[in-house]
Amino acid sequence: MDLCHLDEAGFALTLPPCYRWSPVGLRLSVSYQAPRGRRLNVIGGYISHGPAAGDFAYALYAGVPKSKSKQQRKSPAEVAAAYGLCENEIGAIDSTRLLAFLWQLAGRPVVHAADWKRARPLWIVLDNYSVHKCQAVKEAHAALEAADVGLFYLPAYSPELSDIEPIWQSIKHHEMPTRSYSELKDLKDAVETALVQKAQNLKATHAKTTNLLCKAA
Repeated sequence: MDLCHLDEAGFALTLPPCYRWSPVGLRLSVSYQAPRGRRLNVIGGYISHGPAAGDFAYALYAGVPKSKSKQQRKSPAEVAAAYGLCENEIGAIDSTRLLAFLWQLAGRPVVHAADWKRARPLWIVLDNYSVHKCQAVKEAHAALEAADVGLFYLPAYSPELSDIEPIWQSIKHHEMPTRSYSELKDLKDAVETALVQKAQNLKATHAKTTNLLCKAA
């Protein structure tokens, strides 16, 4: 059986300040960028148990300011290009994107048989965020269960029970030394770099721990 912890995290252009030193008597200044509707949202899944333990998958989506014009003057592709992004990188993590990510975690190929099923059961742990319990997800339960994928919802207000929470904290406070970005694309590049590095570290740490346990046995 595989056990996966799923959650979303948000990144603003200016991240919360961490510890920083300065000479006595010198005022420390911290740069700040007003978000103005610009934000980066990440959905991630960390496999804590099973043959694939240590794997960390993710997908990034950028939030951009909404047009105040009554008439749409730019296409979605043009809006994305204005921020140095692709059209499929823009928008909220809605039910469609959540379900696509669930199937990605399950390992279902793009071209699959109607009765496709995992080789091992997969349980995905997630919180009670509204998108996680929306009608589209409820309607997908039967298909997920048929593929041997189960959803387990945590008790309310208990993020400490999710193994992915410490990963978000580490990325936000330790993996991103630059704390403020003027452009959304720069923030996306920095977050993506941090996610790649974190995924590699998680896999290496799990492999090392497994090796030590095998030697101890």
